[in-house]
Amino acid sequence: MNTPVIVVIGGGPAGLFCALQAAGENRRVQVLEKKPSCGRKLLVTGSGQCNLTHDGEISEFFSHYGDHGPFLRPAIRGFTNRDMVAFFENHGLPMTVEPGGKIFPATKRSSDVLSVLLSECARRGVEVICSQAVRRVARADGRFIVETGTASYRADAVVIATGGASYPATGSTGDGYRLARELGHTVTEIAPALTPVMVQNYPFADLAGISFENLPLSLFRAGKKVRQASGDLLFTHAGLSGPGVLDLSRFILPGDVLKVSFFPGIDQEAVRKQVTDAIAASGTRQVKTVLAGLPLPERFAKKLLELAGVAPALTCSHLRKQARQEIIASLTGLPFTVVRLGGFDEAMVTRGGVALGEINRKTMESTIVPGLYCIGEVLDVDGDTGGYNLQAAFSTGMLAAKSSAGKFPPGG
Repeated sequence: MNTPVIVVIGGGPAGLFCALQAAGENRRVQVLEKKPSCGRKLLVTGSGQCNLTHDGEISEFFSHYGDHGPFLRPAIRGFTNRDMVAFFENHGLPMTVEPGGKIFPATKRSSDVLSVLLSECARRGVEVICSQAVRRVARADGRFIVETGTASYRADAVVIATGGASYPATGSTGDGYRLARELGHTVTEIAPALTPVMVQNYPFADLAGISFENLPLSLFRAGKKVRQASGDLLFTHAGLSGPGVLDLSRFILPGDVLKVSFFPGIDQEAVRKQVTDAIAASGTRQVKTVLAGLPLPERFAKKLLELAGVAPALTCSHLRKQARQEIIASLTGLPFTVVRLGGFDEAMVTRGGVALGEINRKTMESTIVPGLYCIGEVLDVDGDTGGYNLQAAFSTGMLAAKSSAGKFPPGG
């Protein structure tokens, strides 16, 4: 009897981890990577430092995947953040927890994470074959034929681990969506996620680099509030970024209005009263002096006065009611009209992908094509910043490994 073959398409973190976990007696595991080397997107993750996962209770993870957290419950509970840390530490790469909960390799080098994965693949007998861009996957006689530009591979199980469409220069060009679609799968519309937001008539280009912590963010569409969130915000040269905006970007469409309150933890009415009382009690003091006493960056406060048409030397007693109201409105809900989102070359991940209703969430196996698995970013799942996407990649990879390997047990 021929040795069963599992072919993993894609040599990123999901694919490599799935392959090394699926390897074992009585089965052959091959990884086909389109680029000359594996893990190119992994190497740029977290600016090359590789935020692998997040600290905290695993029950807190599921709210960090938009509306699709429930799909990941079996995967992430089956291979948790603690399991991730243990895996790498057991293979000689200690982890460190940063303030805020992000977990990195202690060396702060993505290349060390990739080295562990490649070393384990080699030790467990996984064949990693690079420069093999998969053109087609077909089903024939109960097996798969995987065709590249230069070779053809036969497999008993196939795992699509090609990633999304973000950072295309690293090889993530959406190939997996085409392969899944050709095999009969539905692929939901893809778009950039964890990406900056470009703003119409943006007034803060000269304040690029100024950041704010834990601001309330409200998303409006056609005048109706559709999302409420909070998080850190960063002014860029062309618009808004920072973890809070990046996490919300999966829900944002061009034409939406993002309203930002610059007073975290305080409701709008309290802010209105605080600013009104401060101005009313300050008579001959300059308005800019009063605003400087608020917890706001000085350059930002000066810019708000400029936008409201308030002269730098104007005193509080001479501040017109309309200008005062405009300043307060800016502080409690400054509206930014979205022109566009950053493209795939700026986005950290991809929103959309292989429809979750066609994947068994307990195994990652297709419910349409037996023996076909989809893992990681090719699925219609995207996580917040902070290590949630890599956790999902490893966890779904582990499920697919257990299920595919379980079809070909030793001596079976």
